[in-house]
This record gives sequence, C-alpha cells and structure tokens, in this order.
Amino acid sequence: MTLLPTRAVVKPWGRADLPAPFAASDGQTVGEIWFEPPPELPQLLAKYIFTSEKLSVQVHPNDAQAVAAGLGRQGKEECWLVIAAEPGAVLGIGFREEIDPKALRAAVLDGTVEGLMAWHPVEAGDFFYIPANTVHAIGAGVTLIEVQQNSDITWRLYDYGRPRELHLEQGLAVARTRPYDPALRRKVAPAEAAALVDGPYFRLDQLAGPPGAAAFARHGAAPVLVLPCAGVVSVEGSAVPPGSAAVAPGLGSVSLAPDAVCLVASACD
Repeated sequence: MTLLPTRAVVKPWGRADLPAPFAASDGQTVGEIWFEPPPELPQLLAKYIFTSEKLSVQVHPNDAQAVAAGLGRQGKEECWLVIAAEPGAVLGIGFREEIDPKALRAAVLDGTVEGLMAWHPVEAGDFFYIPANTVHAIGAGVTLIEVQQNSDITWRLYDYGRPRELHLEQGLAVARTRPYDPALRRKVAPAEAAALVDGPYFRLDQLAGPPGAAAFARHGAAPVLVLPCAGVVSVEGSAVPPGSAAVAPGLGSVSLAPDAVCLVASACD
C-alpha cells in the first residue's frame, strides 16, 4: 500500500481556512490539494478543490485536440463530487441554450459570457461528469473532490479581470456551445454505494461499507485509487484516513468498516 504525496496549490480564489484535516500555512489561499499520481495509475489525478471566489470560465481539450495543439499529451475529462457547499453556491456548466460560436466569442471579449452559462445550485452529494470541450466554472463557497485525466491543460476564456493569461483562440476553437447534458449529473446520498463513472477514461465508484460484487465486476483486479471520505478504510491492512489517498493493487485489498465511505477509481483500458 502506498499513501500518495500531496501538493498544496495556492490560487487567488482559494481559502486560508481549510476544513480538517487540511490546513493552509502562513495565511495562503490554497485552492487545491493534489494527490501525486502513482506509477500504477499515471493516467489519473485526484484533488480536493476549495473556493472562496469563482474560478475562471474555462474549457479543456480532448486527447486528439491536445495532440493537434502540439502539446503531445492527453486531454482532460473530469468529474466533481461536491462534499460541502455554502448557501447559494453554484457551478457553471455549459450554456442555457445553444449559442452561435461568433456570439460566444463576443461574450467572452465583452465579459458577458457568465450570463449565457447555466448555473447549477449545488449542495453536498451533487455529482457532475464534465466531458472535454464543456465550458465550465466553479463558483464560490464550494468544496469538492475532482477525479480527472492526469492533465494540466486549462484554457481560460474569461477571468473576471484577474491578471492571469487567457487562451481565447485555443479555448474558443474547442468549446462546445450547447447546454450540458442532464444525464451526466446525479445526486449521491452520503451512505450510498454508487457507480459514478464508467469510462471512457476511468471508472469511479462510491463505496459505502465493504465493496460488493458490482464494484468488483467493474474494477476487476486492476490497481485502484482510494479516497476515503468517512470512517475506517484500510488498504492491505494499513489505515488510510479521510483526506488522504492511496493506491491499492486491487479492490480485494481494500477494506471498509460498515459505516465507512470512500471513492475508488481505476483506469479504463
């Protein structure tokens, strides 16, 4: 069993007061806690995200688009499980209606793109899969777990006047200009065993108590990324506390107490 090293990433929209067991040092505004991808699962990256302000309006390319852009690595599809949200917290995903690409360009340039997006009120247990090419923004007051392809390619379209680089031509070239598919979101109860993602790049399950036959059928004997959320979770007999992550050689080496909850992810072939 290997506990994954973590990396705190300071962001202008992050928080100085992180929920336990995390802590920001020297008043820094930490926006993300990354778990370094293990050699057994180099395709996947998991992180916690903490927001006090809106993230930029952004988009990610798919694999083919990343290669065509000369980046020589995989694109980025991701998913979010909201674990805490302040009253009024929202996620911006897709558009309220189909929009002409020229109108999208104009809205990005004049700062009105927020008004075209669909803003989804969220609370703990809301889950969203975000395909590549989906224009999106995480709002303020949200804590979530993100599981994604291991890629750092983010093309910012609009950033509220912050002094950070934008990527208008790259982002507009790949942005999907239609509403978000509601079939890609769901509500997950705190103690619910649920299959959340079934490809094309990774599988993700929430386990509640010991894994059942369905989870074994989905993940097989492949290495799994283990993200405990609550209770006692062990990998090969060693405890993995909530707020940490580990890689297990297979689901059979993961043990959960009856009241424990964790996420497990494996890579698709």
